[in-house]
Amino acid sequence: MMDWKGFRQTLLGRIGELGKLSPDSVGGYLMASGAGAKTGHLDEKTRQLISLAVAVTTRCDGCISVHSQKAVESGATKEEIAEALGVAIAMNAGAALVYSARALDAVDSVA
Repeated sequence: MMDWKGFRQTLLGRIGELGKLSPDSVGGYLMASGAGAKTGHLDEKTRQLISLAVAVTTRCDGCISVHSQKAVESGATKEEIAEALGVAIAMNAGAALVYSARALDAVDSVA
């Protein structure tokens, strides 16, 4: 198993270093990531469950680490997290299905 706590600490430290070197880049990310919370249409737990599912579909270990912690801290249960992950699995399978159809199109264009 991965040491997620250690990974998260190291990652956030490195992002802090990047923020010192390129404050506008990191600041722009922080602004974009906090924008949804300002509307108040979704609660923090829902935002974190969505973020975690998207993190899985984009295969981002850093995002998985951070949003797993935030989901739990915002009150998400393991069962709710598992359901959100089920959505991510379905989306990845759906994307593979759609791109398989595209691959068949590409094959047909050769024939």
